Amino acid sequence: MSTDFEVDATTESLHNSPSPDRPRGARVAALGESEATKTHSRPALRVADNWRRRFQRRLIVSDLLALVWVVFGTQIAWFGFGNAQLAIAKDARISDISYWLFSIILIVAWMGALSWSDSRSYRVIGIGTTEYVRVASSSFRLFGVIAIIAFLTQTDVARGFLLLSLPIGVVILLWTRWLWRHWLLSKRGRGEWSARLLLVGSESSVSQIARELQRSPRSGYVVVGACIPHGKIADTIEGTDVPVMGSVNAVSSAMAVVRADTVAITSTDELPADKVKEISWHLEAGRQHMVLAPSIIDIAGPRLHTRPVAGLPLIHVETPRFSMGQRFVKRTFDLICASIFIVLLSPLLLAVTIAVSWTSTGPLLYKQVRIGRNGQPFKMLKFRSMRVGADKELKALLEAQGTSEKPLFKIKDDPRITPVGTFIRKYSLDELPQLFNVLGGSMSLVGPRPQIAAEVALYTDAARRRLLARPGLTGLWQVSGRSSLDWEDAVRLDLYYVENWSLVSDLAILMKTAKAVLAPGESAH
Repeated sequence: MSTDFEVDATTESLHNSPSPDRPRGARVAALGESEATKTHSRPALRVADNWRRRFQRRLIVSDLLALVWVVFGTQIAWFGFGNAQLAIAKDARISDISYWLFSIILIVAWMGALSWSDSRSYRVIGIGTTEYVRVASSSFRLFGVIAIIAFLTQTDVARGFLLLSLPIGVVILLWTRWLWRHWLLSKRGRGEWSARLLLVGSESSVSQIARELQRSPRSGYVVVGACIPHGKIADTIEGTDVPVMGSVNAVSSAMAVVRADTVAITSTDELPADKVKEISWHLEAGRQHMVLAPSIIDIAGPRLHTRPVAGLPLIHVETPRFSMGQRFVKRTFDLICASIFIVLLSPLLLAVTIAVSWTSTGPLLYKQVRIGRNGQPFKMLKFRSMRVGADKELKALLEAQGTSEKPLFKIKDDPRITPVGTFIRKYSLDELPQLFNVLGGSMSLVGPRPQIAAEVALYTDAARRRLLARPGLTGLWQVSGRSSLDWEDAVRLDLYYVENWSLVSDLAILMKTAKAVLAPGESAH
């Protein structure tokens, strides 16, 4: 039999070995350097099928069906089933083109634009907004090119046909991508359709990256093992359940045993010179991948820029800041959306007003001093959901609960809440008057939630960075778990928002807020 088969058989037998007293890392070490070298030369990986290509094919079919439905549907709605002609006046020798042919060309060009923009790349699917941005931007660019060509060739394209096709097509494409993303995330929540990741680096950096990835199973990476420089064989990396698979010299054999398709370099301080380059040489093109995972967390893509300098892939991390243009855009967005929400929700505001007034004595609105941007106090408005004098009972309840030292004052099964208050707090209806805070400028639609002075007094230096942004009616940590998150997680999410703000992230948080309000679950109090 061939050498390749022998290596496969050896690897497979080690992977399936029933011996309970031999850690997986020891089994990898048993391969030895000679076996690892043989493993490098395998022509193909006999691992799980390539979920990336299968998912991309599904997106291609989905995009094609969506565009066929939109383009031909718009054509039929605009022209009927007749054979309408697209007139070309630039050159009389060119005959007019049927809109049926034009629609086919438009669909093919639109599919090409989606492919050229890499909107189906495995690097952007399943997480973040890049996929959606690429779908929308490539569509608008395509129609811009069509408009330029029509102008230069004096082609009389029905503007109504194009003006309907573009927005409807973009909306349908984004909707189908959103559906596919939720399907993919549900699979990833069960550990499927994810990259199987082998971490390589120092034990401390491996532990940090492993913990962060295990906190987010939907991110698309399942950590299946680690290789650390000293080659110490251990059951798991400290603080995680990730098995140590040997030294950094056994990367290829370890990948075969744990069936990893991606290797992540978490640090290079303890690796031999050129080791990262050597590892990349032994990866199978198109089937195995390498990523660099520097030990910096909570930094978003727009702040990261890779620039090759003297052969070094330097990663520049831009300082977080709000430009005047960004502040103008965010404030304008707040004013327009808050005004629209107040008008649309006015019947609901009236219904809550009646319910609060008729079911308990006391003022309709609860006004509490909160700390806003740059530490400035302001009065935050809420529909009253507690009995009168509830503030005086807070200290005793916190001490009884044992959480008086944490700057996130939440009472479980709070006895001060009225029956109507329980309902309006569950669906966040008590927060609606804060739309007027947004109009007044003391709050934003999206931002870190404002806290009282006693909570701010407990802030660490890192937590005080929450005050750099205008507080929000909703925020990233509210749509990431609401009351179920602890203080450290809330701070981490708020700081991520403050340091990586974008208008797209605000839109995404508002959409998630609407979903959380309509289906609050058990985390809402």
